[in-house]
Amino acid sequence: MKLLRIGIVGCGGIANGKHLPSIQKEGSAQVVAFCDIIEQRATDSAKKYGTEDAKVFTDYQELLKLELDAVYVCTPNRSHCEITVAALNSGKHVMCEKPMAINYSQAMEMVDTAKRTGKLLTIGYQNRYRADSIYLKQECENGELGDIYYAKAKAIRRRAVPTWGVFLNEFEQGGGPLIDIGTHALDLTLWTMNNYKPKSVVGTIYHKLNGETQPANDFGSWKPEEFTVEDSAFAFIVMEDGATITLEASWALNTLDVHEAKTVLCGTKAGADMLNGLTINGTKNDRQYELKPNLMAGGVAFFDGDSLTPEVMEQQIFLKAIRGEGELVVLPEQAAVVTQILDAVYQSAKEGYQVIL
Repeated sequence: MKLLRIGIVGCGGIANGKHLPSIQKEGSAQVVAFCDIIEQRATDSAKKYGTEDAKVFTDYQELLKLELDAVYVCTPNRSHCEITVAALNSGKHVMCEKPMAINYSQAMEMVDTAKRTGKLLTIGYQNRYRADSIYLKQECENGELGDIYYAKAKAIRRRAVPTWGVFLNEFEQGGGPLIDIGTHALDLTLWTMNNYKPKSVVGTIYHKLNGETQPANDFGSWKPEEFTVEDSAFAFIVMEDGATITLEASWALNTLDVHEAKTVLCGTKAGADMLNGLTINGTKNDRQYELKPNLMAGGVAFFDGDSLTPEVMEQQIFLKAIRGEGELVVLPEQAAVVTQILDAVYQSAKEGYQVIL
């Protein structure tokens, strides 16, 4: 099998922590081009994950001149749209990191470009490939929960503000925990519900703990003057069919109710939550029940679980789709709705009113 040729734009934490090692483990593609505005980062990544003749660039436009099957966009949020659109127009398939874009209009520009060029575009929502996510999605598709009319999307950290890179920079990122980790929780919730038609959003954002100088943060102290994004955000979302979703996202909140990239679903037949391992709850024979599926493969000596991690499965699905051997799981149209809702939360918080979509 001919190895696919990959170029990566942005050689920071998400590239080196997720995509590059996962591409390497998946084994059906080779990374032949690396680009970063800091040349040394691209050079270091190329030495560790690239082919012997891998090329290094500081200008992504130069990388796009190469013959590549796909480009991975792993840059700060502000440049997702620009680089993705350019890559699609140059004839490459694209894996773009989450969130899809810094706002909804840019997300739709990406969707429209993918349609016009006929190239594949997917977004890095790897939490869909967790065992609990896959099981819950199957339960929903089989109708086991019935009509899902209430859900919670939870992304709460007690004190885990990312203090590296540009996470605290509102201009580069467009926001804080809402657009960073809240996006994963919302994506999981919409996907399992299979509901992508929002009607209205009320949102609030807070800058309550940004100024702390002794925050007991898991990743070390931050500089208050550089912490320009929100520390917490909350939203009340109503869908066209009447379903309600509450969204909670925080990097720093004085709470013990800490859950990240989790969803809670309430349907007419049963409910489900991921809060302490996936649990399905319902009634049967006039009795209440709780079901906790065993999500480990198990049962075989020296084998502890599923062989594919969510990150590797993400690569496998994308690379197979490029070869025409399967379909994408994360569709750009779906990811655009996530961005549409996040955009509306920020707008509602800023204006103090409900946003009608």
